[in-house]
Amino acid sequence: MRNADVIVVGGGPAGSAAAARLRRGGLDVLVLDREEFPRHKLCAGWITPQVLADLAFDAGDYPHGFLSFRRLHWYLKRLHLPVPCLQHSIRRFEFDAWLLERSGAAVARHAVKEIRADGEGFTIDGEYRCRYLVGAGGTGCPVHRAFFRDAHPRLRSLQTVTLEIEFACDWTDPDCRLWFFDHGLPGYSWYVPKANGWLNVGIGALAERLKQRGDDIWGHWRRFARLLERRFAIRPPREPTGYSYYLRPPADHVRRGNAFLAGDAAGLATRDLCEGIGPAIRSGQRAAAAILDGTPYDLGDLSCASLGGLAMRAMDFALQRGALPRPALPQKGASR
Repeated sequence: MRNADVIVVGGGPAGSAAAARLRRGGLDVLVLDREEFPRHKLCAGWITPQVLADLAFDAGDYPHGFLSFRRLHWYLKRLHLPVPCLQHSIRRFEFDAWLLERSGAAVARHAVKEIRADGEGFTIDGEYRCRYLVGAGGTGCPVHRAFFRDAHPRLRSLQTVTLEIEFACDWTDPDCRLWFFDHGLPGYSWYVPKANGWLNVGIGALAERLKQRGDDIWGHWRRFARLLERRFAIRPPREPTGYSYYLRPPADHVRRGNAFLAGDAAGLATRDLCEGIGPAIRSGQRAAAAILDGTPYDLGDLSCASLGGLAMRAMDFALQRGALPRPALPQKGASR
């Protein structure tokens, strides 16, 4: 049986951030992931300057494609808001593999099936044992399933449904563009250019709101695809891929003894822009600090909004101008 001080389930940004901090603290760390890295990972790949600061790396040292844009274009019904702010985009296929290698942790490809508490530690599938366990395996994380399902339930009101595609594209518009609530969509669509001729476009919405009114996200996708062709002369080469995840719930019950939840396993994507990378990295680093230093593991102060709440304020402005009929964001403590 392979023994480690800490086993991190999931090799994405949350898991890599935790593993890197734990390794610097001198612990034996093993990362388990069901996929081989580099892995295919759909994501708009938007990272903020705060992510660079948290990871303590300079963009010039990043060995893969890295694009910076200095304006975000927000479209809210009849309003167009060009917002000056420095942001970046990466390809998750490259970024996640780089972060995991950079962590210095041992990595094993393993699909976790059963986790048992064993005294102060944990046994995984009869093959691995550890004293501390970090669940960073995304929405379907087996650590959440084993120890947190009742105390940290998934809130249906915060579940998103997403259609997304990333493809090689000779784009000419270098700015990021976001369309909120277009044609009644309870969410937004995006255009995110990336370095070396890649483009990510997609559409996401609150699943329960779509269901309540008998709406279909595919209809919104087809409308968005027509917009891309009309405005940018871009036609996605194939149908998008669909997936689902959860937005930020109350950040309670993310630790149980020596087991921790981080990233999407804790449902930390922001409620306005669905940003997940930044909260994932910060939560992974905090889990590591709690293990190394005994500090309280508290995620309650991680913001529910991206860019310091700027998107929330822009939406409030649109409401005051009458551009939006009502907010389309769930409130804290929404029913399950």
